[in-house]
Amino acid sequence: MSAVEINKDTYLKWFESMLLMRKFEEKTGQLYGQQKIRGFCHLYIGQEAVVAGAISALQPEDSMITAYRDHAHALAKGVSANSIMAEMYGKATGCSKGKGGSMHMFSKEHNFYGGHGIVGGQIPLGAGIAFAEKYKGTKNVNVCYMGDGAVRQGALNEAFNMAMLWKLPVIFVCENNGYAMGTSVERTTNMTDIYKIGLGFDMPCAPVDGMDPVAVHTAMDEAAQRARNGDGPTFLEIRTYRYRGHSMSDPAKYRSKDELESYKTKDPIEAVRETILQEKYADQAWIEEIEAKVKQIVDDAVKFAEESPWPEASELYQDVYVQQDYPYVQD
Repeated sequence: MSAVEINKDTYLKWFESMLLMRKFEEKTGQLYGQQKIRGFCHLYIGQEAVVAGAISALQPEDSMITAYRDHAHALAKGVSANSIMAEMYGKATGCSKGKGGSMHMFSKEHNFYGGHGIVGGQIPLGAGIAFAEKYKGTKNVNVCYMGDGAVRQGALNEAFNMAMLWKLPVIFVCENNGYAMGTSVERTTNMTDIYKIGLGFDMPCAPVDGMDPVAVHTAMDEAAQRARNGDGPTFLEIRTYRYRGHSMSDPAKYRSKDELESYKTKDPIEAVRETILQEKYADQAWIEEIEAKVKQIVDDAVKFAEESPWPEASELYQDVYVQQDYPYVQD
């Protein structure tokens, strides 16, 4: 029995949230090309259903942690587009005070714990957050995202073992977009069904269609119920596809144009748009209204980032240690 049912409002929220993710990322790519955003930048275009379908099955108190392809996750958790864009600009008004940039988003207020640049580094951290929730006696769940490349890190095995041993309320999610940084799954593993890694730990596990928010929602709902009931973790391999390269510097020559176009025919935003119109959840006028709303949000975010101040030099010594008056040698 589903704890969070899918209804008209779910579809309307999916469309708006996924469209915001898509348009925000497209604008991010443009700004990166203009060198207004520096450093590394990893876009989420094509993978929106993975986060949208998860959020609709979760509660605001549930936490989320992920790797460096993190803009959409932060948006889905409620972090404002303004503070995310400002962060990518390196401005003081960013969600990480301009110190993290594209790869290190963070918001304690929204239970979003990053944004991690070390491949697989967030996996044991996700288990640790779940341990804290269990220790405090809450019913909150942690969702820990990773890519298909990160599952080869040894820390995953340690984290999975402890999570099962202590029945931690964590949902491990492999966002399998097929190519990690640029090498296909088929070239890196003999076992291409990544979800089967969970079998070695007796962890409930399953493959999920990551281009379909309904499939993602259903799988996440079941996993969340299991975690809240004290039955421990789940490992989901959510099979998705990124339309862009690994990062802005990746031309993605390791795949064919035909493959890319094939996945675009399964685009989750277009599929949800079609369902909304077919089921008469809303009309074309509503669609256009949301498109205009999203465009305005993105435009406002860019304006906010452009007009925000740079961090003061003194910020170099802030947020490093808990101790407020840590005796730095500054001479």
